[in-house]
Amino acid sequence: MFNIYKNIFNWNTLTEKEKISLLLRPKVTIDKKIKESIEKIISTVKKNGDIAVHSYNLTFDKIKLDYFYIPQEKIDLSVNLVSNSFKNAILIAKNNISIFHTKQILSNSDIETYPGIHCQHIIQPINSVGLYVPKGKLPLISTALMLSIPAKLAKCPNIVLCSPPPVSNEILYIAKICGINKVLQLGGAHAIAALALGTETIESVDKIFGPGNTFVTEAKLQVSNCIPGVSIDMPAGPSEMLIIADKDSNAEFVASDLLAQSEHDINAQVILLSTSLDFVKKVIVEIQKQLLHLSKKNIILCSLRNSKIIISTSLIECFEISNLYSPEHLILHIKNSKNFLSYIKNAGSVFLGKWTPGAAGDYITGANHVLPTYGYSTTFSSLRISDFQKIITVQKMTKKSLKNLSNSIEVLSLTEGMDAHNQSVTIRINALKDAKVMNGFNIK
Repeated sequence: MFNIYKNIFNWNTLTEKEKISLLLRPKVTIDKKIKESIEKIISTVKKNGDIAVHSYNLTFDKIKLDYFYIPQEKIDLSVNLVSNSFKNAILIAKNNISIFHTKQILSNSDIETYPGIHCQHIIQPINSVGLYVPKGKLPLISTALMLSIPAKLAKCPNIVLCSPPPVSNEILYIAKICGINKVLQLGGAHAIAALALGTETIESVDKIFGPGNTFVTEAKLQVSNCIPGVSIDMPAGPSEMLIIADKDSNAEFVASDLLAQSEHDINAQVILLSTSLDFVKKVIVEIQKQLLHLSKKNIILCSLRNSKIIISTSLIECFEISNLYSPEHLILHIKNSKNFLSYIKNAGSVFLGKWTPGAAGDYITGANHVLPTYGYSTTFSSLRISDFQKIITVQKMTKKSLKNLSNSIEVLSLTEGMDAHNQSVTIRINALKDAKVMNGFNIK
């Protein structure tokens, strides 16, 4: 078994260069051949449309489809093809996710910034969105929920859920209860290309959401860069978790969270920060014990090689290290964990206390599990209603407010060398002066 003891580091014995190196993510490089193959897939779909998509389905998924969109009758039938226990669990998760995300809905505003000037913002849903739900051996039902619910709450008029064929009854049931009528049975880079470009029978979308493998991630990046008007949710990397614990934390619980995160992918990374070496040793014993009974043992062993255990002198220093790393998931296995929230500057999602496992956030707490990875939590947030919307600003001035501010506009525009900007104002002010002289009316 992999010797995890080799991955224990004492933070205060490291040089600054060693500290930076220690917090690096596993390198996930996209080689030139992959980039070129994705470019070819996108250009082929653009050129040949449905024929190309059918061909790639045969090549990659070994399946020949009669149709890309799953008929509504089949979506409806899924209600009878999943267990009652699954339905009950999904309905609880859907309710919790809906409650939390409903509170994120913004309303239009109208603000008077200066006497006679009104600025507004109007919130509009993105017209068409593609929700990509990847599939391994089993369907990623949680991702289907986390994407579908905010898209519907944002009132996007056109929503398509896209997943590799054959799409499971569980995914179809989620589409059914979320009110999504378009389910596209496509997977991989050609699915992303079809969503972005459209074909003879597949409608294009304005924004693509959802995780995926290396090929899907690269395809999302390429279509957002080369196809005008198409955007994506956020940059994506392997999943990650950082845990802060002290001598009084529960070693069994901490080990279980580290293992749960490690089973995502061979490139996943977990980091344990603790103020106690004795406690860390207890966690390692627990990891070795619990690992024996897990079905994804081989994946976990690979991801543990990417992982680190760091000994620190204080909890405050642990938070400083965490902020440098900027984790996707941050679990605080410490007493009075809520009191430490002010120390958190960078994190995708935070889990407070020993009774809040990361797995609960993946499925059922109500918070979204689509999170910034690879250090992007320094600038990106978890997926929200606003990601499915756009804000249009509106401004209106009166004659009087324009007159009162015309001198200020002149100073600012001429400072930037924009004499045409200034002219657009002075023409109006001169028109007001001429009108006043001719008609004798007051400027309002």
